[in-house]
Amino acid sequence: MRFGSIIAFVALCSFTAYYIYEPIPEDIEERWKLMLTNCFFRSLSHLADLSELLGLKDYMGVMYFITLAEKIVPMSDENIKVTEEQFDGVDVVLYQPKKSDGDTKLRTAVIYLHGGGWCLGSSLMSPYDLLARKIVNELDAVVLSVEYRLAPAYHFPVPYEDVYRVVKHFLHKGVLAQYSVDPGRIAVSGDSAGGNLAAAVSQQLQKEPGQQVQLKAQALIYPVLQALDLNTPSYQQNQDMPILPRYLMVRFWSEYFTSDRAFFRAMMANTHNSPESSSLLKFVNWSTFLPARYHRKYNYSAPTVVQGEEAFGKGGASRSLADPRASPLLAPDSALHSLPKAYILTCEYDVLRDDGIMYVTRLLSAGVEVTHEHYDTGFHGGLMFTVWPTDFLIGRRMTENYIKWLKENL
Repeated sequence: MRFGSIIAFVALCSFTAYYIYEPIPEDIEERWKLMLTNCFFRSLSHLADLSELLGLKDYMGVMYFITLAEKIVPMSDENIKVTEEQFDGVDVVLYQPKKSDGDTKLRTAVIYLHGGGWCLGSSLMSPYDLLARKIVNELDAVVLSVEYRLAPAYHFPVPYEDVYRVVKHFLHKGVLAQYSVDPGRIAVSGDSAGGNLAAAVSQQLQKEPGQQVQLKAQALIYPVLQALDLNTPSYQQNQDMPILPRYLMVRFWSEYFTSDRAFFRAMMANTHNSPESSSLLKFVNWSTFLPARYHRKYNYSAPTVVQGEEAFGKGGASRSLADPRASPLLAPDSALHSLPKAYILTCEYDVLRDDGIMYVTRLLSAGVEVTHEHYDTGFHGGLMFTVWPTDFLIGRRMTENYIKWLKENL
């Protein structure tokens, strides 16, 4: 009996070690901490797949546990006044430096858009709350975090439109005066899907007729910027990387557009482009816009273009592919020239690496001032891993460098 127990214990330990261990690149810091962290994400993803298969709850409904587990009630402290409000019908969280009597100083402002693949995440999660407070304290700035509606309950363009309405409302001179914000020192920023929304808002706002107040800067943290080619070198190199494997990023894209699983399967096979989106493939041709050192061993092959709705899902999903509000990398050169200065953070071990780098190339070619910060040992989501027990050294460095740029450019 005792020998059998030992065998069972050894087998359990071996299985646990096998499940936790992943072939993570040696140059990534705190590899075992990342393996353990990702073990939770993978387990939840497997549970979500099973739940959906059994018809109990949809995949994103289960994955939303990540958001719920991190949610907090934002509270004011001795230095910061925190309020939950609504701007043009959209929930927002405002972080403001507490004023002393007679303080009439105008402050900088950062409009922050959380990540989560348009399906997960919240400005009420503890890492975003911590980041907002750090920006307020170090920049003496007002931070506006937007609680936009999420897919799959609300497909594109609803999340984008929520954000755009908030930004438009906030940029009214009367509203800026109410919160003591300098109209000439406002940035929009976001991570991952939030970076996508920030880039899209920056592009669309400059085209708004009669828009008096414009953004001074855009700060995009490992942004997702295009859905046309999901086989770029970074998608291939990092398809099984922790936190954001290719499967999950493709699932986020498909859920953003539609709940039609046929479209997800087409995106996984990179056969989701229609004749309507095919004319825009030139803007995501990584053999043109990606520096040679990022090509690695991969050779460019244009995504397959299919005919007929049955091949890429029904409804407006295929049309949304060609919309720059969903994929800012598809904007023509003429729409880039007058964009505000940009900070773009990319990570080597991230499926979205090439999206950000191609956007850097296009913005520079259009004459936009760009600061590109690339982390050779970085992975997706690093900026949010700053709260125990998932606090990573690289997350702290990313935060420090990001805030340093904001401080120097606002």
